[in-house]
Amino acid sequence: MALVTTTEMFKKAYNGGYAVGAFNVNNMEIVQAITEACREEKAPVILQVSKGARAYANHTYLVKLVEAAVIECPEIPIALHLDHGDSFETCKSCIDGGFTSVMIDASSKPFAENIEITRKVVEYAHDHGVVVEAELGALAGVEDEVDVAADKAHYTRPEEVEEFVSKTGCDSLAIAIGTSHGAYKFKPGTKPQLRFDILEEVSKRLPQFPIVLHGSSSVPQEYVKMVNTYGGAMPGAIGVPEEQLRHAAQLAVCKINIDSDLRLAMTGTIRKFFAEHPDKFDPREYLKPARANIKELVRHKLVDVLGCSGKA
Repeated sequence: MALVTTTEMFKKAYNGGYAVGAFNVNNMEIVQAITEACREEKAPVILQVSKGARAYANHTYLVKLVEAAVIECPEIPIALHLDHGDSFETCKSCIDGGFTSVMIDASSKPFAENIEITRKVVEYAHDHGVVVEAELGALAGVEDEVDVAADKAHYTRPEEVEEFVSKTGCDSLAIAIGTSHGAYKFKPGTKPQLRFDILEEVSKRLPQFPIVLHGSSSVPQEYVKMVNTYGGAMPGAIGVPEEQLRHAAQLAVCKINIDSDLRLAMTGTIRKFFAEHPDKFDPREYLKPARANIKELVRHKLVDVLGCSGKA
């Protein structure tokens, strides 16, 4: 099976009451862990590459890693997606370079300018058989190249979504309902709560249209504890409750982005390994258990959070 777009994935997800996992990838071990878990669980998957990942690992290396995953896991549909493309030029480079899906994030721009930029990307992408995700609303937090101060964040306005989708022609829409980027999504002592009223109103205005949630890592506390136990300093790292993500997946949300959780699993595992084996230095020895823990975390997300196990 070749790389696919997200069109059929999202249609099945919407009608089936589940979401497809979109996992950010930066290296071989993360690609292997994600796709092996998806193959064993027979789940579709979106492998995401951010602008920061392209700068770190190089576009060509990342594309070839994903192509290798397609060869190794021919039973499952895999889409290659640009996460948070910040310009037409970045999106064009990925479209020309083999991606099957791109996100243009012009959410920081005024509404009319967001429409103009998004429509330009959509026209070029559709001419090349590629689908486009856009964003309305702004999530706070820091992750890779995305850095939005709390006072600049704002919820998606449901009254704008119909005009935006009709004028841009985008294929899916990322909305802001209370998630945020990074591992520090909520303050300790507060009760995390997503704005399902906004999600429900958006879905009424855009029936059968796929909605996307960014900033949806749950920040597993066992890995936060592992990081802190073995020399880290991450006090108050709190993510989105998994039961709220599962509820979102049962509604109109067809794609849920997960990034920080995988990084935490890798970092915590490596810290623990070096504390227990200070004489070791071979990267294969500490990356192997890190890969195994990421795989099991992804499996848990597929089964218990996204509900997409067996949907390939």
